[in-house]
Amino acid sequence: MTRAVPTPVIRIAQERDVDAVLRLAVAGGQGLTNLPPDRAALAKRIAASERAVAGTAGREEGSAVLLVAEFDDEIVATGMIFARVGAEWPFYSYRITRQASLSQSLGRSKAQRMLNLVNDFDGETEVGGLFVDPARRGLALGRLMARARYLFIARHRSWFHNRVIAELRGYQDEAGRAPVWEAIGRHFYDMDFHEADRTGAIHGNQFIADFGPRHPIYLSMLPADAQAAFGRPHDDGRRARDMLLTEGFRDECYVDIFDGGPTLVADIDAVRTVRQAEHLAVAALGEADELVLASAGEAETFRAASGKVRRGAEGLTIEPSLAAALGVGRDDALCLAPA
Repeated sequence: MTRAVPTPVIRIAQERDVDAVLRLAVAGGQGLTNLPPDRAALAKRIAASERAVAGTAGREEGSAVLLVAEFDDEIVATGMIFARVGAEWPFYSYRITRQASLSQSLGRSKAQRMLNLVNDFDGETEVGGLFVDPARRGLALGRLMARARYLFIARHRSWFHNRVIAELRGYQDEAGRAPVWEAIGRHFYDMDFHEADRTGAIHGNQFIADFGPRHPIYLSMLPADAQAAFGRPHDDGRRARDMLLTEGFRDECYVDIFDGGPTLVADIDAVRTVRQAEHLAVAALGEADELVLASAGEAETFRAASGKVRRGAEGLTIEPSLAAALGVGRDDALCLAPA
């Protein structure tokens, strides 16, 4: 008998997942601010996630909803949704602006790019923490996790702001060196990049305000490798950037203050998966031919998976494997988006 192919399922992280999530965090290496390779920190994040889905207070205090992908009885990917950033401490970014000067006496003009430390996103929603087990890449798990976050938002729309942001890990060279940090951060914070990243992930960002630059910085005064790194995602994050752009995110010249990675912005209701989401009830289980991304359940019972459905006069029919993955039956509610 042929063994059934397992269906990857996205669900809310639980306390029992901490060691599996730690394994992923260690595999991710340095620079994943939302996924520090520290068991105590990850246990705290999972507990905070459980509070966030349990009630408004957890979301208002800035806790992230932590999602995991379960495949073949293993946790193989993570993703996060922060209902509100800037709740516990300000959310800092650099914004790159252009300043032009004109000399009438010389008959010349000159434009400079400037880095300005801002916290324009206090209160916005953020999606982040997307990481796939390197041993499981090639199975479209990253796309499934990314889009499942938007279905979660669509299913719980009142929880979230009108705008959503996504920070991408910035460029590092083959030795793990971040040119932006070496050019700026090291001089202000007197620590190496990985120590600063870990400090922010575990203890918060107050030290950024305490020691950060008070005035705009001219990009032209920085080393060439740092200038080239601003707005450039980590090599492992190019596909994530492309997925965000496909969903409708925009580059508005915001970058991360540690590594210069891009921060993309979108109006939540214009995000493609949110905009296309449909809320339907299951009429029957059976053969189906339309591939969709589907979710079921609310809050702590949320689950998402890819599978097939069929629309007809009798209503929505879903294939049994998708019904099993989502734990649904006849008359249960689904949230669907095109695959």
